[in-house]
Amino acid sequence: MSVATVRTPRSGGRTTATRTSEYRTHGSTALKPEPRVSAERPATEPPRLRVAPPAPVRVPHAPFVLLVLIVVVGGVLGILLVNTKINENAIRLERLQQQQAGLDLHEQQLRQQIAEFESPGNLAAHARELGLVPAGTPAFIRLPDGRVVGVPQPAGGQPSITSQQGDGQ
Repeated sequence: MSVATVRTPRSGGRTTATRTSEYRTHGSTALKPEPRVSAERPATEPPRLRVAPPAPVRVPHAPFVLLVLIVVVGGVLGILLVNTKINENAIRLERLQQQQAGLDLHEQQLRQQIAEFESPGNLAAHARELGLVPAGTPAFIRLPDGRVVGVPQPAGGQPSITSQQGDGQ
């Protein structure tokens, strides 16, 4: 039977004097005290009981592994769901951009038509079609004092042949 000699460290790296332990340090009976005969205790007296370190507790790994697997599978499924939604939105965005491009082109065509209709040549032609004739010099009324500036004259000229106001029709 071997008796272990233990040196306990102190602060500053120094060690105290060696003390001998009455316990074995190796084997299946490591915590069993060795019988010791001393002058204080007779050999027939049982040794005193001391507190032993607690037995190591082994936690089962299955719940932890299951939790990790659930988290990993949930994360992968979440990433797939987010990726699918992003792709759906990208397709929808592309369709909307194509529709916007078509609407922009249609708007540009309408603005061009409006510009053509507002041109002076077209306005005069449409006015003639409606039977309008060019006016002479206009007269103006000043609002603060009610004075008439210029001489008002009726428009002269013949309505066009294509006008909608016919003489006897």
